[in-house]
Amino acid sequence: MPGKILITGGSGLIGMRLSEMLIDLGYEVAHLSRNPNKVSSYKTFKWDVAKGYIDDNAVSYADYIINLAGASVADEKWSEERKKEIINSRVESIKLLHKCLSQSEHHVKGFISASAIGIYGDSGDRLVSEESSYADDFLAEVCKAWEDAAWQMRELDLRTVIFRLGIVLSDKGGALPQIAKPVKMLAGAPLGSGKQYMSWVHIDDACRLFIRAIEDTQFEGVYNAVAPHPVTNQEFTKELAEVMHKPLVLPNVPAFALNLMMGEMSEVVLASQRVSANKVMQTGFTFEYNYLEEALESFYKPS
Repeated sequence: MPGKILITGGSGLIGMRLSEMLIDLGYEVAHLSRNPNKVSSYKTFKWDVAKGYIDDNAVSYADYIINLAGASVADEKWSEERKKEIINSRVESIKLLHKCLSQSEHHVKGFISASAIGIYGDSGDRLVSEESSYADDFLAEVCKAWEDAAWQMRELDLRTVIFRLGIVLSDKGGALPQIAKPVKMLAGAPLGSGKQYMSWVHIDDACRLFIRAIEDTQFEGVYNAVAPHPVTNQEFTKELAEVMHKPLVLPNVPAFALNLMMGEMSEVVLASQRVSANKVMQTGFTFEYNYLEEALESFYKPS
């Protein structure tokens, strides 16, 4: 019996698509938002993480909470201030929910939170799984703090699921339009050596995983949310050019140029992450988009 789902970060890329898919399945959906007066097609409760405020009705509304809140890691260069904001936006929002849940009557059965495969750092060609060790760079630090905050929900007897998301592919935002832009303009090129692995997931599969975690109580703990076939950056760029019917003419963009443009943030595109989807597949979950070509064709349909 579909229930009521409260989403933090609901106006983001995944939040919007997930809300649509939940509604299609008969769920009721509400968002937590700083400005609930913004016109939204979803029921919206106010919260203000900086001020530690959350509408009490939000938590009493929910059967499940899906946590997608967090400042984007790719929107601007990582100044010290921006780094603080990236971590705090994730950790403080969960702490606020935890506090509210521990102090109020509610019927929340589970807490499902996003994290990211950034926790593994640059792992070269090595296939990493949920048991692999963490890196010690900035993105790994963000993910660890994020997950530690989410784990505290278990103290409240909530079934807690954490999805370490790979590169979420969507034509509505995120990495794909950024990668596609130069390809469209015939300036597409692999980044760095091009040999670094990219572990990706189609946005619909990512959303289906969140929905599955609501419906299937065997889900508990950490799962990599990545499609089963990671590709190198070179393969990614080549497949994208083929699907878009564009030639690849330029040599690789050298790592030092990316460092100049993006600073430390170039880690995001230069780190190699070859991440295993086995644990998710062992639950019986099947991906609609197993291979990159199918995923890209769903966005750039051959005309």
